[in-house]
Amino acid sequence: MAHEHLIEMLDLDAEVLADYHRELIGWVGREAAARPHVVDIGAGSGTGSLALARELPGSEITAVDVDTQMLAHLRARADDQGLGDRIHTVEADLDQPWPDLGPADVVWAASSMHHMANPEQALASAYAALREGGLLVIAELDSLPLFLTGTQDEAVEQRGQVELAKMRHEAGMHMHENWGDRATHAGFGAVTQRVFEIDLRSPLPPVAARYAEVTLGRMRERLDGRLSVSDLAALDKAVAGLGGREDLSVRTTRTVWLARR
Repeated sequence: MAHEHLIEMLDLDAEVLADYHRELIGWVGREAAARPHVVDIGAGSGTGSLALARELPGSEITAVDVDTQMLAHLRARADDQGLGDRIHTVEADLDQPWPDLGPADVVWAASSMHHMANPEQALASAYAALREGGLLVIAELDSLPLFLTGTQDEAVEQRGQVELAKMRHEAGMHMHENWGDRATHAGFGAVTQRVFEIDLRSPLPPVAARYAEVTLGRMRERLDGRLSVSDLAALDKAVAGLGGREDLSVRTTRTVWLARR
């Protein structure tokens, strides 16, 4: 069930933050070669692969992930949307030597680089997979979105986010890295950084409440023993009542680096 909720959360993120994804892909499309071959590393449920195929005419997408269930979900969605002939999947552990994925015009890494055990090795592999002049796109989030800002539940949501940040640090995740500097050290040039501040306010579409429910629910599942009993109870109550609320917002920051080989 936890795996299914992760897939749903990723799909909902793409739906609720559709304007951000469209603007980002439009930017990449203006910088990349026409009809590009895009390698989506850590493709997950396929939100990036599907959006890239829709928004970049003539593009071919190679979606790479270690998770068989994620890739099966991706293939089913691609077929449903008539994109199956342009999206190909590769099951691979990107912490190991990469399979032959190139030559690529774009290597797309959306919320995947911070999971890499060895970022230097991953960047070197991305460099090797790209054609001369190709683009590396790294998009990272600072934290999970905030949904309860300005409400009576804001403080407990913030405390939950602080604990999740500690857990990510303890797990050795590479959060809040300067990926532009890392890309430069890996041999890339012409690095451009852009920060997307997302602030969606009421009235929000009904799907936003489900996005909040799944995201906060996953956060709550991980916080047993990390927050006080009263905070956990407050989170449970907040999650249970999200469907009828009109004071939700969606606030998050995504930072994107474009680096050219």
